[in-house]
Amino acid sequence: MTADGYSPTSAPIARGHWRAPLADGALHATVTVPGSKSLTNRELILAALADGPSRLIAPLHSDDSARMIDALRSLGVGIELVPGTGLYGDDVEVTPVWPLGGETVVDCGQAGTVMRFVAALSGFARGDVTLTAHESALHRPMGAMITALRDVGVDIDDGGRWALPFIVRGHGHVRGGEVTIDASASSQFVSGLLLAAPRFDVGLHLVHAGERLPSIPHIDMTVESLAHRGVHVERPAIGEWIVPAGALRGKDVAIEPDLSNAAPFLAAAMVAGGSVSVTGWPAHSTQPGAMLTDILSLMGARVVRRGGALTVTAGAGIQGVDLDLSAAGELAPTIFALAAFAESPSTLHGIGHIRGHETDRIAALVAELRGLGGEAHELADGIRIVPRPLHGGTWHAHHDHRMATTGALIGLVVPDVEIDDIGTTAKTMPEFPQIWQRMLDGDSAEGGEGGGLAEETMRAS
Repeated sequence: MTADGYSPTSAPIARGHWRAPLADGALHATVTVPGSKSLTNRELILAALADGPSRLIAPLHSDDSARMIDALRSLGVGIELVPGTGLYGDDVEVTPVWPLGGETVVDCGQAGTVMRFVAALSGFARGDVTLTAHESALHRPMGAMITALRDVGVDIDDGGRWALPFIVRGHGHVRGGEVTIDASASSQFVSGLLLAAPRFDVGLHLVHAGERLPSIPHIDMTVESLAHRGVHVERPAIGEWIVPAGALRGKDVAIEPDLSNAAPFLAAAMVAGGSVSVTGWPAHSTQPGAMLTDILSLMGARVVRRGGALTVTAGAGIQGVDLDLSAAGELAPTIFALAAFAESPSTLHGIGHIRGHETDRIAALVAELRGLGGEAHELADGIRIVPRPLHGGTWHAHHDHRMATTGALIGLVVPDVEIDDIGTTAKTMPEFPQIWQRMLDGDSAEGGEGGGLAEETMRAS
């Protein structure tokens, strides 16, 4: 619960050591996951900049979204929780103010979206905005964002650190204009600038000049979210965006389920056998998790979308893969766990940027699998996994929600795997332990869309 009494979820949050439950047979479950973190925090920013009130329907309630709500409230934005129909909490109504207030401190916690998106937003404040974060997140890349914001006219005092904490000295407006950025470390640098750009005095002409651009689907998500609010982003070339200055429409927005948070549940069917369905799976999505349909099929599962639900059914075995995950690095921990049980070695590459996430995910995944008797090797831009028999032991979460869920997935079939801090899942999914147990119990979540539609097979092994 935050200081002002905002509770991100009504579900009890498990803390500390948690013994991953073993599957006692093939799974047969239907799961409804909470809303997308990436969409929720983008829409909160856009609603704060809009020309009128907005309502977010079935948003995510988690630590990351609570940090964003606290940040916006501290800048003077009106945010109220109102009853909705979602399984995991209220809808959110946002009433924008202009200009934004200043003389405040924003604690970003571990939320990359908050530190990158609010940094751009803070230029519109009248007064100083100090951005800080949890000590485990102060290492996260911010230098390129600071440089780009200065180039568009934002006054930042970082004490020469090129990292959090720093002070944005807001002047009530941001000039904008042309800027070049190296977003190789995080696509959130691009998204943070694009989200704020319609309010810049002259808009934004942004060019990416780095060697690579990770997580492009997240940038596509940002562009699509802007389009839904009446702002057309031009793309003259790959890695180039032009955003005109103009009004953002206030509107009601339904938040999709978090497809990346659905990944461990769908993968569970492949590890333990049987099938798992996730309700509310969109026919089209810019979320990187939408790539799961192809990836899990490639690894040997049967993947079907019917009646708005995506169902993954285990095949004869799990196939080793050679995958470029540059567009969906957040899926790497789940795919890593599947690869540990595959029939042949796997290589995941294009994911060097995940070293700068909540932890160095490449080093952490390799170390934790080795701790359970497995074999994995760090590569310059990825991981090599060689399947080996595994044994129980402590799986360290490293303050990282995706590390924790990866340990739970391995613990489905490896006895005595204990996650040292399951509470890290509260970052994007506070209800994870409860939903995980319901999946094992074979319970079906409420609220799924009914069947009866013609079956659409995405791919089948």
